[in-house]
Amino acid sequence: MFNKVLIANRGEIAVRVIRTLQKMGIASVAVYSDADRFCKAVLMADEAVRLGPAPASESYLNVDAVIAACRQTGAQAVHPGYGFLSENIGFAERLKTEGISFIGPSPANIADFGLKHTARELARDSGVPLLPGSDLLDSGDAALMAAETIGYPVMLKSTAGGGGIGMSLCHDAESLKASFDSVQRTAKSSFGDARVYLERFVAKARHVEVQIFGDGAGRVIALGERDCSLQRRNQKVIEETPAPGLSDSVRARLHAAAVALGQKVKYASAGTVEFIYDPAREEFYFLEVNTRLQVEHPVTEAVFGVDLVEWMIRQAAGEDVLSGNEALQPKGAAIEARIYAEMPHAGFRPSAGLLTEVVFPDGVRVDGWIETGTEVTPFYDPMLAKVIVSADDRALAIAALSKALEGTALSGIETNLEYLKAIAASELFSSGDVATTALKDFDFVPDVIEVIAPGAQSSLQELPGRLGLWHVGVPPSGPMDARSFRHANRLVGNGDETAALELTVSGPMLKFFSDVVVALAGAVMPMALDGNPVPHGTLVKVKAGQTLAIGSIQGAGQRAYLAVAGGFAAPVVLGSRATFGLGQFGGNATGTLRAGHVLRLARVPQPAAKAASEPAVLSRDWTVGVVYGPHGAPDFFLEEDIETLFSTEYEVHFNSARTGVRLVGPAPKWARTDGGEAGLHPSNLHDNAYAIGAIDFTGDMPIILGPDGPSLGGFVCPAVIARDEQWKMGQFKPGDRIRFHPVARDGDASLDDSRVVSAAPPSVLPDISPTRGEIRDAVVSPAASAEIGARLLSESAEAGVAQISPRVGEMPGRAEGVFTKPWRQPPVWHSPSAPPFWPPTTAAPFM
Repeated sequence: MFNKVLIANRGEIAVRVIRTLQKMGIASVAVYSDADRFCKAVLMADEAVRLGPAPASESYLNVDAVIAACRQTGAQAVHPGYGFLSENIGFAERLKTEGISFIGPSPANIADFGLKHTARELARDSGVPLLPGSDLLDSGDAALMAAETIGYPVMLKSTAGGGGIGMSLCHDAESLKASFDSVQRTAKSSFGDARVYLERFVAKARHVEVQIFGDGAGRVIALGERDCSLQRRNQKVIEETPAPGLSDSVRARLHAAAVALGQKVKYASAGTVEFIYDPAREEFYFLEVNTRLQVEHPVTEAVFGVDLVEWMIRQAAGEDVLSGNEALQPKGAAIEARIYAEMPHAGFRPSAGLLTEVVFPDGVRVDGWIETGTEVTPFYDPMLAKVIVSADDRALAIAALSKALEGTALSGIETNLEYLKAIAASELFSSGDVATTALKDFDFVPDVIEVIAPGAQSSLQELPGRLGLWHVGVPPSGPMDARSFRHANRLVGNGDETAALELTVSGPMLKFFSDVVVALAGAVMPMALDGNPVPHGTLVKVKAGQTLAIGSIQGAGQRAYLAVAGGFAAPVVLGSRATFGLGQFGGNATGTLRAGHVLRLARVPQPAAKAASEPAVLSRDWTVGVVYGPHGAPDFFLEEDIETLFSTEYEVHFNSARTGVRLVGPAPKWARTDGGEAGLHPSNLHDNAYAIGAIDFTGDMPIILGPDGPSLGGFVCPAVIARDEQWKMGQFKPGDRIRFHPVARDGDASLDDSRVVSAAPPSVLPDISPTRGEIRDAVVSPAASAEIGARLLSESAEAGVAQISPRVGEMPGRAEGVFTKPWRQPPVWHSPSAPPFWPPTTAAPFM
């Protein structure tokens, strides 16, 4: 037996082979291109060797590089998997010359069946039925003459082709004439062989294949048959065993024909004999032989209880695999569904990108190479995984497949998962009345919205955001204007927290592939459905195929919110679907919307929605309620600085975002000349926790910290926007004017409460020097600070400003507390507008 085996492949099959090698106690060597350097097979293998750059011709098809990897690692054998070098005669012969075992058929077997026209000759000599066809054709005129003899429709095929590449269905002479040169060019570029031939096309044909295994000395067995008729553009989608609807006599003749062909060439190892089956005539015709392990081999393993990869390895090592296994009988039924990285809504074009969610159900066999965080590149075959189920009969296996697919979740890029779910649940599949052309007319409606243009900064958000992680630097995100966000959701009958789109400055252009109801709230952005204007702030019914264009904001406000009935579907990342743009996670993919992104509709049943009766009133002149503190006068600011803060009109700076809103206004005069050990500027202090809505002085410029802002920093914050006022931050527009006014919280003690005053510490921040920021016992009385707060509160009351009662400007759970000890007693408030003092036995939460 071998001590070390190299897998000359990538992706799913490389992982599959490594698992068997691990089970057998054989060391594994993976090879990889630059694009695959972090893929699952590389991480699983005992050793890994780089082959070259991403293009397959410079890596996985580079025979010299693979041979060099064998020499470098001392690998005694190579398993080629499928595709790439698996049916390359030159590679198999080169390995033999190097004294390295090729785990697969002999070079002679590969040569026998490598060209389809020679394979047809062998089939004819073995008594295997053939479809009427031609010899090799050297011109379009020769093809036209042959087609007249065979009869239309015909399939024009490359003799060296495979995987659905290098073939074209021709219904008449015109289509044959148009296809001939194209198929030749494709065959030449893909396989290096431009030769082609014709076969009669069976209109309602099924693809049925037989798994064979030979010992290379003339013994060959058949391990059942598989039906692979459900194909899309000649690529298999779902495979199953046994093939439904075959009579016992047809099944027996099918197996016998495959075995006879294998015996004719003394076939060695695993191989698959493919047939076209005509159910109307109950006749089958030879198609081709794949001299390798087939992609769909797991369904055969499931019903026969064998490991074909292990059989191949043992056979290549000289062991007798067939003795005792000649009469194996299948048990039950098995089905495999192939998951591809492709876009059903866009003609099944391949997709690429970062997988932000990969979930497969427990107890189901999944052969794949992906996990959350895998980067899917555009360089290779788009297959991501195969979901394999088995049961006592076909009906139970179909039910198991549907359940397994429902338990699968893939996000970040588009896949055919929903398409597979629809097939598994269809009458077409359950009936067994399938054909290779059946999926061409299969009715599938993707429940998605395609982003044609993303807008200035559009993102998927959700309430309450990403909670509990701010203490490790992950902000809560969520909608910047929660009030308009809730209003949009209520308009379409959603719960307040349902995921919706936040649109900034200018909106996106969206193409809908299914019917849905939408509504836009917040700042007014003109909308047009297929060019026809639709109203703002009300329900809009969108039909499949329509395009919604959302323009730039007209009037006040900075953000609008687009909700869809039932919400948007997106993976939960760190507890929320909210997008954190700077972190490039959350939302539908990896941050803000981009052209080509796809938004999936959740269609989640909603609880009884609240009435959409409170749209936000937007303005260019704002009054904003704030809670005074935690860094006030006289420790950090002069009394006149605080008076200026609450009496001056500030202007919103153009350089503002979700991280923070910059303000233009007078510079403070400061109570300190510098920040002491914390820095040279008086705004500096040792890092302290921030709250959303904190007015943070970075130098002399105030910045209102937003939901994507920092969780801590070294700048003073004289006030925090009250929770019920924080929605306004999302609508502050460059050039807007803002006035701040202090508000009280529920439970704040009155200033004349002698018990509170007597219990107050000697400073707003009791252990920080007002002049140096040094930690020591403070000696400054808070009387001046309390007087300022009381006077400003009184002025606000006289002006008729309603008092708001949030907790220190925090949105619930957003400014996360870190407690060194459990609270032993409640905090003591020392003024109506200053922050609380926690007795020495406790630690204050972050504010």
